[in-house]
Amino acid sequence: MALVNKVLVIGGGIGGMCAAIQCAKQGIAVDLVEISPEWTVYGAGITVSGPTLRALRSVGVVDEVVRRGGHWSAIDICNADGVVLNTVPMAHAVGADELPPAGGIMRPVLADILSQATRATGVQVRLGLSFAQINQDADGVDVVFTDGSQGRYDLVIGADGVNSKVREALFPGAPAPRFSGQGSWRCVVPRTRRNSTIFMGATTKAGLNPVSDTESYLFVLDHRDNFDFIPAAQWPALLAELLQEFGGDLAGIRQGLLDGNSYSIVYRPLMGLMMDAPWHRGRVVLLGDAVHATTPHLASGAGIAVEGAVVLAEELVRCQFLEGALRAYAGRRYDRARLVVSSSMRMGEIEQTGGSKEEHTRVMLNAMTTLSAPI
Repeated sequence: MALVNKVLVIGGGIGGMCAAIQCAKQGIAVDLVEISPEWTVYGAGITVSGPTLRALRSVGVVDEVVRRGGHWSAIDICNADGVVLNTVPMAHAVGADELPPAGGIMRPVLADILSQATRATGVQVRLGLSFAQINQDADGVDVVFTDGSQGRYDLVIGADGVNSKVREALFPGAPAPRFSGQGSWRCVVPRTRRNSTIFMGATTKAGLNPVSDTESYLFVLDHRDNFDFIPAAQWPALLAELLQEFGGDLAGIRQGLLDGNSYSIVYRPLMGLMMDAPWHRGRVVLLGDAVHATTPHLASGAGIAVEGAVVLAEELVRCQFLEGALRAYAGRRYDRARLVVSSSMRMGEIEQTGGSKEEHTRVMLNAMTTLSAPI
């Protein structure tokens, strides 16, 4: 039996939905509020690592993710012209030999899979809504919502992203997200390669990851001096400029951009955050990017959020006291999350400075090996 009877999840992203699903499976009554009225996500692809697929198996959605996405068993590391320098075979995550070593899927498709699973478990979803006030005592948490309604809960889970308002309200001394010095460009293109492919330029990194049988998403990481949001109208020309040093498949994509092809492009400046434990104050606990946001270098940001949701729900059943459950949750997650954040930031530093490609590969492989172990 779980330690709590009623839970509020603030944030309907990947981590929030998985937390809601896992808690509902334990017989907990769950409300989920999401500030987006349409519950939409931007239309780029997302890489789903082997450990992430393993965690999604625990959530109960992995078959749909594999069926509607793409997958691969090796990474081709290439120079800027697309010449393969090294092919890195990918091992299956421990205990998940029946799953692909890695995969990719469009973010809206993954969101659709998880939102259907969330509603199917009986979670009460309220959209276009967030919290206005959180007040807690020893026995519960009183929440006033932005529409004036109120609720009382045994536990509140803040899964509202890197710019978390829950973190800001409950942890005023917490560190702010830090700009990594890179921007991330993503663009959906026809699939031309079997494996995941990384192209290493002078100070720009690009790659192609399959997201279905016919599509891949192009990702480009470039050095940026400032944290700035670029107007969408400028994205095609700027992305084409970034691809100028690349040949092969990327040269063809660049030409398509110059010719006016209507690729779906998304740009985001990248930030990182690693918050010291504990990750809770009383009966309010943080999850996912709200406590450990990472750049996409290890394709594990969503994965460690899903894992965190699984572990939190497990501890709510395993432990005898709520304080112990919340401390155990952070204790099981801290080192793993820190590895992802620190390794990803280091890989970004190497890319920005034109540093050692051998170190870059070593950092990536060491982290992937560690993450393959069970959560």
